[in-house]
Amino acid sequence: MDFAFDARTEELRAKLLAFMDEYVYPAEAVAEEQRARLASPWDTPAVVGELKAEARRQGLWNLFLPDSEYGAGLTNLQYAPLAEITGRSPHLAPTALNCAAPDTGNMEVLAQFGDEQQKKQWLEPLLAGEIRSAFAMTEPEVASSDATNITTHIRRDGDEYVITGRKWYISGAMNPDCKIFIVMGKTDPEGSDIRRQQSMVLVPRDTPGVEVRRAMQVYGYEDHSHGGHAEVVFDQVRVPVGNLVGEEGGGFAIAQARLGPGRIHHCMRLIGMAERAIELMCRRAVSRTAFGKPLAQQGVVQNWIADARVAVEQLRLLVLKTAWMMDTVGNKGAHTEIQAIKIATPRTVVDILDKAVQLHGAGGVSQDFPLAELWASARTLKLADGPDEVHQRSLARREIKQYL
Repeated sequence: MDFAFDARTEELRAKLLAFMDEYVYPAEAVAEEQRARLASPWDTPAVVGELKAEARRQGLWNLFLPDSEYGAGLTNLQYAPLAEITGRSPHLAPTALNCAAPDTGNMEVLAQFGDEQQKKQWLEPLLAGEIRSAFAMTEPEVASSDATNITTHIRRDGDEYVITGRKWYISGAMNPDCKIFIVMGKTDPEGSDIRRQQSMVLVPRDTPGVEVRRAMQVYGYEDHSHGGHAEVVFDQVRVPVGNLVGEEGGGFAIAQARLGPGRIHHCMRLIGMAERAIELMCRRAVSRTAFGKPLAQQGVVQNWIADARVAVEQLRLLVLKTAWMMDTVGNKGAHTEIQAIKIATPRTVVDILDKAVQLHGAGGVSQDFPLAELWASARTLKLADGPDEVHQRSLARREIKQYL
């Protein structure tokens, strides 16, 4: 097996690494300063727009989309090391490159399942970075890890769909630039096939009956980086039947198609988060002294750093293998590997970040270092895109099935 990156990947890696050093890392503190002065905490700091303009100028734009008609035309294997680099500044770099969730998944849905009108009205401005979007599936009243449980009702009334339901933790919905929701609900709640009851419809944010009710906190703080996580109520919201994505009853299948790439993108970025944590650990270890010698000479600290390096190298190989399989045998063929990285990556990166926090003492839980925010993001990903336990259950079933 050839572990070397191809020429195009190496070229983009070099450009992206330089972009991170010259623009992104210096902008982290600037973004926080600007956000503190904004009229609303959900407005976008001006420096983000500057980063987006520069990224687009350098050709570092829409790298996540494998379809060359809409994106950079990279394979999953080519994109993986680039996503890892952006993971070193996960709350700024992906947005700068127009490669941030939930827009990435929504653009993939529209590119794959949207009709020409939907692509023109919503996909094109998303690709241009002119608007943001949200994906509304999770509900507070049911276990949404089982998507067949959702209760939001999508009822046809002549030439319109009427949507009624309550969603929460809808990422990006607090951002005033979020102009469109992809809403998953049931068009056939009594259907015999529980995986054909659901459909997806496009709901513009300004549609009467749409209420972005409140921001949901993450570990006690408001996550501004993705435009917040909102509770959203749809009260007899009416949209044209032309806003249906794909076909009636196709919502579950579209959701599965959307989550495959999304899961691997998260895992790629998580590796970048772990790499940043290791860098911070090493810098801290050589700069601090405790009990008469540098932390770098303390055996327990050396163990933490060594274990972190081993774990990251293991994860990277598994993620790259998964990306390669998605390219060669498709998402279904890589089902086991996608589930494996979804289980292993957040779990391992949370542990690495926890050690990094410990090494930084009080600074590790403060706003003066990125570790607390990185830890909260990584820990949240043990729930996002399906809880780890759901993937463990499915993966175990596939393994056991070979012996029945």
